[in-house]
Amino acid sequence: MQADILNVNHSIGVYGNVAQTQRSKTDYIGRFAPSPSGLLHLGSLVAAVGSYLQTKANVGKWLLRIEDLDPPREVAGATDAILRSLEAHGLHWDENVTYQSKRTEIYQEVLDRLLNSHHAYPCSCSRKEIAALANTGELGVIYPGTCRNGPTQPEREHLSYRLRTKNAFIAFDDIRLGRRSQHLHRDLGDFVIKRTDGYFAYQLAVVVDDSLQGITEIVRGEDLLSNTPRQIYLQIILGYPTPRYLHLPLVTNSQGKKLCKQHHAPALKNNKASENIVTALDFLGHTPPKFLSSAEPVELLDWATKNWKPEKLPLFATFKGKN
Repeated sequence: MQADILNVNHSIGVYGNVAQTQRSKTDYIGRFAPSPSGLLHLGSLVAAVGSYLQTKANVGKWLLRIEDLDPPREVAGATDAILRSLEAHGLHWDENVTYQSKRTEIYQEVLDRLLNSHHAYPCSCSRKEIAALANTGELGVIYPGTCRNGPTQPEREHLSYRLRTKNAFIAFDDIRLGRRSQHLHRDLGDFVIKRTDGYFAYQLAVVVDDSLQGITEIVRGEDLLSNTPRQIYLQIILGYPTPRYLHLPLVTNSQGKKLCKQHHAPALKNNKASENIVTALDFLGHTPPKFLSSAEPVELLDWATKNWKPEKLPLFATFKGKN
């Protein structure tokens, strides 16, 4: 069967698959969306700085969203610590902070809409049952569609909900990495948008929030690149405009693994904010002049905003963290 090819055009004046009047720079809205599963580290600072600079260079608004939809993984006090750390590093957000935990009713309304339109369905499969039947691809286990025509064990107390991927082929242009594509059904299968534990999945929540907040461009780490086709597919189904995407290079540890909370990345030291900002800028290919090496974070960010050029971003990461 031939795939339904869905190309997402990001040329000037075209957002998603819907032609619109050209947006002015003042319409630019970016965001940084950390999860409170731990404290900020160098890797998350690079993402925050890259997003902030791309937004401010486009004279836009930089919004902050706390993605607190997974209570079992959250660390007590992490949200307040993240806010304090951003402020210490001169990364001041526009408008009020948004919390995903306060939007569950909205997510449920969207899920109901997808269920009523038969784009989503309940699934009774456990991970063990799926693993026993499924093939494995580059993105992990490929869901075999066991419950597409109805849950095989509807009597189970806890069900997940999946989005039908049909035969869609998603293609889009990343500002740094160029053309990227994914055949959703072949490479991934129908994916979860609400988990068996009752929490909404990242894929659904992020798409809904980006639309509600009017995000025009998403700047984030390259580790989230493979999520983008799923999110674009959801945007198309829901009739949302598709933002532009810029995926930044990843900071890795001494073993070559992504610097992250799961790999015990050391938390940022707020009393070394200027040093941290210089390190992040250097990693992003925007090394400040020596006379600014000891400047305050705000002054460093002001220089970087005036000199920000996405084409200077390295194609491959060149810095490795200590841990």
